[in-house]
Amino acid sequence: MRLLQDKVAIITGASRGIGRAIALQFAENGAKLVLNASRSSEAMDATVSEIRALGAECITSIGSVDSEVTAREMVKAAVEQFGQLDILINNAGITRDKPLMLMREEEFDEVISVNLRGTYQCSREAARQMMKQRSGRIIQVSSISALSGRPGQCNYAASKSALIGFTKSLARELGKFNVLVNALYVGVIDTDLTRKMPAAVKNDITKNIPLGRIGTPEEVAGPCVFLGSNLSTFVNGTTINISGGGYT
Repeated sequence: MRLLQDKVAIITGASRGIGRAIALQFAENGAKLVLNASRSSEAMDATVSEIRALGAECITSIGSVDSEVTAREMVKAAVEQFGQLDILINNAGITRDKPLMLMREEEFDEVISVNLRGTYQCSREAARQMMKQRSGRIIQVSSISALSGRPGQCNYAASKSALIGFTKSLARELGKFNVLVNALYVGVIDTDLTRKMPAAVKNDITKNIPLGRIGTPEEVAGPCVFLGSNLSTFVNGTTINISGGGYT
């Protein structure tokens, strides 16, 4: 059974890592895709090629998500190409880790702009279309840093914590239009970023995860398929913890 057959989804930060895994699982489940990245890259080209090899329809929209123009153009592209917009995955995010006493103002502002303002811009534009349709799903990719904090991540944890309040408030606003808004607390996942971690740091993290390992991007993509599908029609304003039990 293809859980997202003929659904139209925008996925931000889709060229690699978690975004790429979400895009591939959506394609396997029958979705038509608009993939966003801040810039063109070989990674994005490779993701698009993989998706099309699965027989799925896919277009790209390049630009930073914290731009109103980028957000508007993504939604416009989805509607013009596919006639509707059913799902928005706010996955794009950046880190600029540094202890607060060493963190420059621009490093704080940049993370807040992409991670939080980007979610605001994309959600607002998507919501306009979804309200007209009287249906839709908006899914935020937050982080366990919003729950536990982490040294050097005051900017990142602040941005990811804010997404939870944003999600709960927007869910209350849009529920009457049958637009569901949910989020994910994502734990430590095997991506380019975590592969750069010192082995000792990664081992310390793994010790606190009952499953004894870090997660895979595909293990984040699965819950996104669930939240985007008709299996979750009464799930709204909540957050799913995807951390292997390490952070509850």
